[in-house]
Amino acid sequence: MSEMSGAARWLEPAADMAARRNVWLACLIALTALLVLGNLANDARLDVKYGWDVRVNCAAVDAHADGLDPYFVKNLKGTKLSYPYLPVTLDVFRPLCAGGFLVDHYRGIFLVLTVICGLLLPGLGRTGTSARDAALKVLCALGAFVGFEWVQASGNFAILSGLLTAIALSLLLRPLPSRENTSFPLRLAGAALLGLVTSFKLVFCPVLAALYFLPLPRSRKLALIAMAAFGFALPVLMSRLLYPDLFASWLLALAGQIPNQHAVDLVEINPSLLLLARDLMDHAGLGDSKPVMFATYALAALALVLVPFALSVLRVAASQPVREGGSLLTRLDRWLMDQPRTAMRVTVLAMFALYLSSPRLKEYAFFELALYAAILIVDLPAMALTGCLSVGLLIPALISLLGAAFEGSFILLTVALMCFWILLLDFRAEPKHLEARTVDSR
Repeated sequence: MSEMSGAARWLEPAADMAARRNVWLACLIALTALLVLGNLANDARLDVKYGWDVRVNCAAVDAHADGLDPYFVKNLKGTKLSYPYLPVTLDVFRPLCAGGFLVDHYRGIFLVLTVICGLLLPGLGRTGTSARDAALKVLCALGAFVGFEWVQASGNFAILSGLLTAIALSLLLRPLPSRENTSFPLRLAGAALLGLVTSFKLVFCPVLAALYFLPLPRSRKLALIAMAAFGFALPVLMSRLLYPDLFASWLLALAGQIPNQHAVDLVEINPSLLLLARDLMDHAGLGDSKPVMFATYALAALALVLVPFALSVLRVAASQPVREGGSLLTRLDRWLMDQPRTAMRVTVLAMFALYLSSPRLKEYAFFELALYAAILIVDLPAMALTGCLSVGLLIPALISLLGAAFEGSFILLTVALMCFWILLLDFRAEPKHLEARTVDSR
């Protein structure tokens, strides 16, 4: 009896501590939600004419329908910005722009689509999701890195690529059944869709390489990457074959060779590591040297993101029991298949890292980065979740409410890097907690 009483005395404080921690975390989530929603409501009441991107996109669709070349800004009504997407998208976007409904009501439509994105995002290999997980994903989609705020303000069609990304991830990160043959065709469809998404913004195509970390035999992973590459190339090939004149104009517009109009430039103002490298080179008096700038950017991406990620994966894989024999790559493949949910976590973390390392990371692009983060944060322990919510959602929303300017600064890049490191350090510290949660949730 005394032994039971002693055990109870040890368990009771731990239970009380867990209860207090859960209450405190719930309060933090509620406060974060209030700030995120308050920030969006504050934007909605401002008397500012937002939505410049949706007007450009629909003006390009209208110009194409009238037989004009939409890549010449002089043919677009009511804008001085250029149309950046492939020619094939002009006919894809036509139903969306018909009748002017999207231009007039895009804010409400984008809000609904973002909530759908959050609800579509999968768990890491789980068959179901809790209300708490769904709420966190929606909150992250709406507020992480104020990405959605920029999408809604600009009316950027990143909302569509975000929706397609959520669908693709839900197909790719499916639970592994006893017979994988039943779900592999769906994974192929997800890979093709993810490749299609990256064709909208070409600089994000390295994200497709993250599919190698899925817990599948190597032949199937390579097949997924090949299918994703096909999905990426298909819109380009269709544009080249079906719209040869417009494709030539698109290339001219991207290269900045159409005079007296806005050109999409790799180094135009955006909070990316490339622009950070350029600013550092400017301060060092080397701003005119593009090779030095790109070398500094590559070094920053490797040092801050890619190398720490690779070393962390190898470190965690080496710490787990795995069948001996074969090359390092073969042993990595075995470990990924032996730890399926951890492998899916590594896959999404790799996507986050590769997306974050992009040379052209506009403010609205942080919306898609938030979708990758949303999948990862729901499985974090309390302290890591607190850090991600505070750094990635609460602080940016508070800064925005106070009226500080994000454009021209590296605030969003800084908070995204901090969130990446919180996720990475948690992965290094607790490589088994995902597998343990899988057992608990059955």
